[in-house]
Amino acid sequence: MNSGVLFALGAYLSWGLFPLYFRQIAAIPALQIVAHRTLWSLAFVAVVLLVTRNLSWLKQVSAATWRRFAVSATLIAVNWLTYVWAVGHGHVVDAALGYFINPLVNVALGFAVLHERPRRVQWLAVGLAAFGVLWLTLAGGKLPWVALVLAVSFGLYGLMRKTAALGAIEGLTLETLILAPLAAIGLAFWWQTGALSGQTPVDWAWLIGTGPVTAGSLLLFAAGARRIPLATLGIVQYVSPSLQFLLGVFLFKEPMDATRLVAFGFIWAALAVYSAEGLWQTRRALQVKPA
Repeated sequence: MNSGVLFALGAYLSWGLFPLYFRQIAAIPALQIVAHRTLWSLAFVAVVLLVTRNLSWLKQVSAATWRRFAVSATLIAVNWLTYVWAVGHGHVVDAALGYFINPLVNVALGFAVLHERPRRVQWLAVGLAAFGVLWLTLAGGKLPWVALVLAVSFGLYGLMRKTAALGAIEGLTLETLILAPLAAIGLAFWWQTGALSGQTPVDWAWLIGTGPVTAGSLLLFAAGARRIPLATLGIVQYVSPSLQFLLGVFLFKEPMDATRLVAFGFIWAALAVYSAEGLWQTRRALQVKPA
């Protein structure tokens, strides 16, 4: 349990600081950045596998496992594309909102898919967050699609990885292998059409760096997700959106009007209720535990 929390905390700290990284290449189209992330992540995990001589498992991957990881690869690609676009277009606060909602999406997924039985207070927290999203939609006049896409795609991705048959690095290898042909075709097309001609060596350095940065964070997350319950994973996850929110409001100067504040207020209240109830349940379990 302790190692799982540490792995997850490392992942969420790095994700919380990702806006600082991707702002350096904000002028590059999001789809190109995702293609680079895919190929350089694959290169990074390939080096790790070669160094550790951990390649024999590839021969034993079943067709069902390939299909399963095709789903998780699609989910993480959608998440990457949405997030990179959001950072580059001044929607870091919206991205933070999505990752604040994500722990409560995990509760709902645990109930619907893993047959977990959330307690009444947990359902209250889910309801408060849902009201916050509804308020933002009605008062703002539009659905907060960036937040919802990020929350749902990453919630489903976490579920897939938690129940996956492969370890962290093996799973990431399959995902990037599945996405790599599309990424390579896309970059080849952009190269032929001259869409990459304006990128400087500094841009390429940042793009190449997306590989180890992305892969390292995902490996930490996958390792943590397999070791701790979804509910615990959700609590640790607050680190990432908190950092993103602070960066969006105070560093990038994104707007924070009354409508957004009310919505965030309901969601923060939901997370406070959820966390307090979880801590109370933990203390209660420790008190009744026999010596």
